[in-house]
Amino acid sequence: MSARKFKYRGFTLDELKQKSMDEILELLPSRRRRSLSRQEFWTTRRKKLLENIRVSVEAIERGEQVTVRTHIRDMPILPEMVGATVGIYNGKDFITVEIKPQMIGHILGEFSPCTKVVRHGSPGIGATRSSLYVPLK
Repeated sequence: MSARKFKYRGFTLDELKQKSMDEILELLPSRRRRSLSRQEFWTTRRKKLLENIRVSVEAIERGEQVTVRTHIRDMPILPEMVGATVGIYNGKDFITVEIKPQMIGHILGEFSPCTKVVRHGSPGIGATRSSLYVPLK
C-alpha cells in the first residue's frame, strides 16, 4: 500500500510551489485571500520574514539547521514556507515549529498557543487566608 500524496485543493506541493502568488491567493480561504491582497498587509516586517524564510528553506536544502524567529503571529503559511523551521513568539518564549504541507492556509499563531489551560488547586486547608488559622486549644 503506497502512502497518500499530499494535495491542497487538488494540487500537489510541487505544483503549488510553481504557481504565482495570484494563483495561490485564489486557492486560499477567503479571510487569508483578502488579507494577503491588501497593500497594507505587506509591511516591511512581513516582507523581511518571508525573505528570511526563503533563505532558511534554501539553507535547509543544503543541510544546514536554520530557525527563523518571529513575533508575527498573523502571517499566513504559504507553499514556499513548507520545510522551514520557525520560532513563533507566544508572549513568553519562542515555540519552534517545523512547517508541513498540511499547514498551508493556516496562520503561524495557531501553532504557538499563547494561553495555558487553567488548573485550579484543590480546596482545603491553606486554600484561603482564613483557613490558615488553627486554634491553639
